[in-house]
Amino acid sequence: MSKRKIAVLANGSWDSVWGEQVLKEVDFLICADGGANNAALSGRMPDLLIGDLDSILVENLYQCKKMGCAIERFPCEKDETDLELALSRAEEQARFVGERDIWLYGATGKRIDHFLGNLALMLAYARKGYRVRLVDPEHEMWILQGREEITGSQGQEVSLIALSDRAVVTTEGLYYPLQHGVLLQESPRGISNVFLGEKAVAEVHEGWVLVVLPGSTG
Repeated sequence: MSKRKIAVLANGSWDSVWGEQVLKEVDFLICADGGANNAALSGRMPDLLIGDLDSILVENLYQCKKMGCAIERFPCEKDETDLELALSRAEEQARFVGERDIWLYGATGKRIDHFLGNLALMLAYARKGYRVRLVDPEHEMWILQGREEITGSQGQEVSLIALSDRAVVTTEGLYYPLQHGVLLQESPRGISNVFLGEKAVAEVHEGWVLVVLPGSTG
């Protein structure tokens, strides 16, 4: 079975030209409320629109209905954020097609409280075995536990940030190597390491680590 790219688009900062390119690669797009405004700016309407629909523009909601987009409307007073609802549907889609990666766009910028909440959701999904890859024009980030080869370019920076109280990490192919090194949640020790070549390996023996690739475009 070929891989299917499942993505969620939130209502954060959005570069419509960049977005037009990345959304072309998406097989199933879920928009969290006003994320559909971002999608419309890039010429792509969602397969599923979900949320309380207090942020989507009237004309874009009309287009969603006209194009037969599935719409799930929730009350404004609810326990979950619109993005939380959207990710739950993305998980269902990923499980159905056997994928473990969920791509997340439009989830940075605008409000830092929303961004911090989005990181919490990424950690929740990592604990369930899914990798939510948050991408914007300047960064790509995901949560790592276990061993993974990371692709970059020589001289590119990469940051490894502990999300648990402590994380035990070994790296290969980075300028500042770690050998069962301890990264603490209260310390920025793992920020701004550097690729020696085009590939590096990070292995998280204990804890949870946020990988941030500045300069990545997804």
